[in-house]
Amino acid sequence: MIKTDILIIGAGPTGLFTVFEAGLLKLKCHLIDALPQPGGQCSEIYPKKPIYDIPAFPEILAGDLVDNLMKQIAPFQPGFTLGERAETIEKQDDGSFIVTTNKGTQHHAPIVAIAGGLGSFEPRKPPIPNLANYEDHGVAYMIRDPEMYRNKRVVIAGGGDSALDWSIFLASIAESVTLVHRRNEFRGALDSVEKVQELKNQGKIELITPAEVVDVVGDRQVAGVSIKQGAEVFNKPCDAFIPLFGLAPKLGPIADWGLEIEKNAIKVDNTLDYQTNIPGIYAIGDVNTYPGKLKLILCGFHEATLMCQSAYQRIFPDKRYVMKYTTVGGVDGFDGSRKEAPKAVVKKIE
Repeated sequence: MIKTDILIIGAGPTGLFTVFEAGLLKLKCHLIDALPQPGGQCSEIYPKKPIYDIPAFPEILAGDLVDNLMKQIAPFQPGFTLGERAETIEKQDDGSFIVTTNKGTQHHAPIVAIAGGLGSFEPRKPPIPNLANYEDHGVAYMIRDPEMYRNKRVVIAGGGDSALDWSIFLASIAESVTLVHRRNEFRGALDSVEKVQELKNQGKIELITPAEVVDVVGDRQVAGVSIKQGAEVFNKPCDAFIPLFGLAPKLGPIADWGLEIEKNAIKVDNTLDYQTNIPGIYAIGDVNTYPGKLKLILCGFHEATLMCQSAYQRIFPDKRYVMKYTTVGGVDGFDGSRKEAPKAVVKKIE
């Protein structure tokens, strides 16, 4: 049985920052995540994608943001149960909770903070015959390591931010990049659309619209795709086909915990502390919903801060916490020279 003050479900940016805010209150945290490493989507889906709305960072790669968060929380020595999914929750007589993972690991805490982002994800796959046969053999639904596509011929399908951003990025390292979209108009940010158009004019991206990929060509390994444009169907040789049609989020087992759910998100009280309808269980970050909710990392950081204040009062109802600015109180574990802090304790995947 792993015991902690705050059990955090989800080790994405919001979950990681919760460790810092809890640490300032001398509260111990343990995190559960189904992924094999901390960072959530930032590590798993787009580690090389730049983020522009983190305060004091005009631009930071998602993977670097996670690395910085891990350094920031290291002094507080959080525990991690990685590669396991939070499956069941049982409320105890004293109001605390026992959360058990799909591998049977039990965790006991008076506070549970659900910071699972948008939940678990499944890629939206185009209806192409035998597409699954080419998965991991040239077909991928997300880009984890862009270097895999260096000097390769890449075909990307999609019309959103992800398709546009990766087309722009890969244009600088791939032998060729072809972007296929079923409409002439794109759903992504205007500056990304303009950048793709600019790269097209420079001959660095081939843009095929309105069109769609209808088949994959190759003997087990992708050798090309069939593209339908109007009444014409033609083959386009390539080494990789990446359909980027987004990810379908699912709450998973958490949806069966008796929490109030609205449109696949957990309803919380945002007037005070982001607590759910079950006292002692909070939801922060993209997983929650309330009037005026914005799904931004920086909003998750704010929610985590207020949640920790409420958790402290719930754990210590007779104590009065006096907030001290970190510029005054400092952060235990770091001195002015920023020496290496204690490493986090991780329960590895079996």
